[in-house]
Amino acid sequence: MTALELGLRGAVVALFLVVCAVLLLRYAAVHRAAYLGAAMGVAGAAYAVSTAPFFPTSTFGWSSPFVAFAMGSPVIFWLWARAMFDERFTLRPWHAAVWTLLAVLGVVSHNCWTIWPDLARTCGRVLALATIAFAGLGIAQIAKGWRIAVTTARGRILIALVIGIGLQMTLAAMAGLAAIPTRSIGLSGALGLGAFALMSIWAMLFDPPESQPAIADASSGGPAGRASGSSEPNGPSPQDRASLNRLNHLMTTERAYRQEGLTIGLLAARLGMPEYRLRTLINDGLGHRNFNAFLNRYRLDEAKAALANAGQAEVPVLTIALDAGFQSLAPFNRAFKADTGLTPSEFRRRAAGGQNVDGNAEIFRSN
Repeated sequence: MTALELGLRGAVVALFLVVCAVLLLRYAAVHRAAYLGAAMGVAGAAYAVSTAPFFPTSTFGWSSPFVAFAMGSPVIFWLWARAMFDERFTLRPWHAAVWTLLAVLGVVSHNCWTIWPDLARTCGRVLALATIAFAGLGIAQIAKGWRIAVTTARGRILIALVIGIGLQMTLAAMAGLAAIPTRSIGLSGALGLGAFALMSIWAMLFDPPESQPAIADASSGGPAGRASGSSEPNGPSPQDRASLNRLNHLMTTERAYRQEGLTIGLLAARLGMPEYRLRTLINDGLGHRNFNAFLNRYRLDEAKAALANAGQAEVPVLTIALDAGFQSLAPFNRAFKADTGLTPSEFRRRAAGGQNVDGNAEIFRSN
């Protein structure tokens, strides 16, 4: 069993390092929560190492950094949960001070049993109570956005992660208060850590299929018309209007829809908002069926403008499709035919002949 547990913990460490790498390489440049998520990954790996069989105790040597990161993880968890559910959250210097306090308590309680057993016991109890408190605070952050988060697959995974990690921290702390030996719960703890790491990787690397129906009036014809729609009877709130303006600037001025491999998670990161909130703005505020429909609206409008532009008559259809953000010709042809009822070549011929194509000929001729 010991060999099995050690092998499992090694796999868990590798998974958490993958989590850190993905967050830092894919999201760190555009979203502050990525750094806290990477810190969570480091803390998870450190916890898997520091609670493993044969890990040295009663020494302030090389093992202390592992213990510090592992025991300070409740503070990191709380801050990460806040960053995920509260877009207005910002890190403060006192957050680092709180983490340092828990890390010191953890190092003292772990290494001082043979030197100052009473001090180690007291620090351990304070650390356990603080862990339970921060785990509860982290889970409590879900209340700020659970109604929207539960409507998406990734949002549900996020909620499950927050609850699962918080509960595991709480149970481990309670076991410490009850003086239950770490070895007796070591294998189950490693399995839990592995499950959380796998869920994190899946949520980051795989975009769940879109399934949200359009709620706003879908009869408006294009990005500008959709931007004025809203499922709320009194219109969008000032905060939503500001977010919609940033989104419109990103899509129309910076043309973010051209980015290869763009997902709703990446777009939310560029906007500095939770993914579930961006999904709500796209579905409810703009009236799009899903994220792919939202992207294709911009891509197709650019392609239509290019096909109807006499100055681009010699530009191949494939080039126009790739420039607009499509990855190949086949999906572009399918999306174009579904939107206009015409192939791109037929659309170009009709536009060149001055015929009205899907009601936008005058717009295209003016471009």
